[in-house]
Amino acid sequence: QSAVNVPRDFEGCSTLRKYFGQLHYLQSRIPMGAEQEAAVPIAWTEIFSGKTVTHEDIKYEQACILYNLGALHSMLGAMDKRVSEECAAGAFTYLRDHFPHSYSVDMSHQILNLNINLMLGQAQECLLEKSMLDNRKSFLVARISAQVVDYYKEACRALENSETASLLGKIQKDWKKLVQMKIYYFAAVAHLHMGKQAEEQQKFGERVIYFQSALDKLNEAIKLAKGQPETVQEALRFTMDVIGGKYNSAKKDNDFIYHEAVPALDTLQSVKGAPLVKALPVNPTDPAVTGPDIFAKLVPMAAHEASSLYSEEKAKLLRDVMAKIEAKNEVLDQFMDSMQLDPETVDNLDMYSHIPPILMEKCAALSVRPDTVKNLVQSMQVLSGVFTDVEASLKEIRDLLEEDEAQEQKLQELLGKGPPPQGSPPPPSAGLAEVSKECSKYMEVHEKASFTNTELHKAMNLHIGNLRLLSGPLEQVRAALPSPTLTEDDKQVLQNLKRILVKVQEMRDQRMSLEQQLREMIQKDDITTSLVTTDRSEMKKLFEEQLKKYDQIKVYLEQNLAAQENILKALTDANVKYAAVRKALAEVEHKWNTTVQTLVASYEAYEDLMKKSQEGKDFYTDLEGKAAKLLEKARAACQAAEANRQQILEKEMKKHPPPRPTAPKPALQKKPPELEALGPEAGDLPQLGSLGLA
Repeated sequence: QSAVNVPRDFEGCSTLRKYFGQLHYLQSRIPMGAEQEAAVPIAWTEIFSGKTVTHEDIKYEQACILYNLGALHSMLGAMDKRVSEECAAGAFTYLRDHFPHSYSVDMSHQILNLNINLMLGQAQECLLEKSMLDNRKSFLVARISAQVVDYYKEACRALENSETASLLGKIQKDWKKLVQMKIYYFAAVAHLHMGKQAEEQQKFGERVIYFQSALDKLNEAIKLAKGQPETVQEALRFTMDVIGGKYNSAKKDNDFIYHEAVPALDTLQSVKGAPLVKALPVNPTDPAVTGPDIFAKLVPMAAHEASSLYSEEKAKLLRDVMAKIEAKNEVLDQFMDSMQLDPETVDNLDMYSHIPPILMEKCAALSVRPDTVKNLVQSMQVLSGVFTDVEASLKEIRDLLEEDEAQEQKLQELLGKGPPPQGSPPPPSAGLAEVSKECSKYMEVHEKASFTNTELHKAMNLHIGNLRLLSGPLEQVRAALPSPTLTEDDKQVLQNLKRILVKVQEMRDQRMSLEQQLREMIQKDDITTSLVTTDRSEMKKLFEEQLKKYDQIKVYLEQNLAAQENILKALTDANVKYAAVRKALAEVEHKWNTTVQTLVASYEAYEDLMKKSQEGKDFYTDLEGKAAKLLEKARAACQAAEANRQQILEKEMKKHPPPRPTAPKPALQKKPPELEALGPEAGDLPQLGSLGLA
């Protein structure tokens, strides 16, 4: 009576659970199922049609209680604050999976699927709202919202079923319209947050297309929302303000600032839903929920003891089978590990048919910067020009110093002081000494920088060809990537190997499936009811008969295990033929990866090259200014030193004049050998003596 007139609160849920559990205990002892001795008529009213439905089956009573438990949970969930992601789907799921669907139309598979997905969808909505309030990461929020869409799509499919439509009548159209509106709305929320994630990752083209898609889906939701309450309309208007503002801002920024290509939405990875809500579990034998078993005394202890013995027989059977399976699995795992064959990558021919995404990204980036190579070449040319100017200035300074040193040495020899010791030049003047010191310092700096400059030019020459390639047509980039050349025989070898690897995986999957079926059969195998009415002397015979139900699945497992030897032998033969092809493919893949990495490295080196080129230009511009000043200083110092040497020569000529001529017509005097070496300036000195200045 309490379960039939249940209060609309959580105490009512507890009452329904307890009643459901006690019904489970009762039906396992008393034959109250369909067409059994103690079956009684049970009547309930269908929720949609209002008709009274009667069945003589205790399971119908359990099914109706479960339905009401799910319905009551959904009512309480609608009244509660939207902070809990636990949901009413558990009762409907248990009802769908453990009871017949023929009791009444409101318990049909489609109606239960509809209820389950409506409950899960609304629970996921609660979690979505909580995640947004907690400022969770955009990608996570997008996945949670995408899962809301998935749940409502499943619900919509159930609503579109003809049986569901005829049962629900007019409300089917209203529900379908509301569910479709929610599908579009939460798809818009998902793409809004995917756009926010693209914004965080600075993928401005993706941001635009996600916001645009969110806007399109929201417009569809608004169309479907006609006739909905004002609260819904207000929420849609608010969402339109948010998404519309985001889209307009993103499009404007991309058009005027970033200029990124806007990809097509179908080229982007779809948002995979994250099912994070959980259905409240239903366990009819949980004493914490159902309370003590009020029919516990109805099963004799002998039946319990016999049930335990039967459980041990089942466990022994499972241990024997699992020992064989584990032994074969160990052999298979060791064999596959030694082969190092991955069915997904045994031939990687597909990767050669397209440009990898990372390279496409670099090509796209360069396509909006067409002057990349030109700027780099110009920068390096400017650097080379400044470098050459500095080198010319320093060479001129060095030449001036060497010339001055040579003139000074000749002067010393003329004056009779003799040549300086080997490798010891005459001491320069203070000005020239300072120039020489500074010149040496600049030469040292220049030589060190020259090495860096050379390395920079080498790096530029290494990368500039790759940058030109990345800036060019995609066909050229694709042509530059290595690709394997396989003969028809090679392709046949590959296909044969892949076929056998598929067989290996099918064998694994079948083995796991059979093992799972066996475990489920053993778990569900409860013969307590039979044991209660079986004579003790007949127990062993009953066990043998009951265990025969496992013979068929054991045969399938034996066949699966026996096939392993033949499959592995075929795989060994195929692998031997595959060895040469594998080596060739590995070499091409290595070259392909190296080429891709080299091209990516060239793209990533561009900014560094530009930066270092600018630094080099700044450095040499500064050094050029200093060298130019030093050159002027060197010229001035050399002129001063030359003037000083002229004065010394004039004094020497006054002290030691040349001999007077005795012939009436004297011949022209030649320069003394010592003066010959001093150049044309010293050649004028004898004329001073002819004027009587001696």
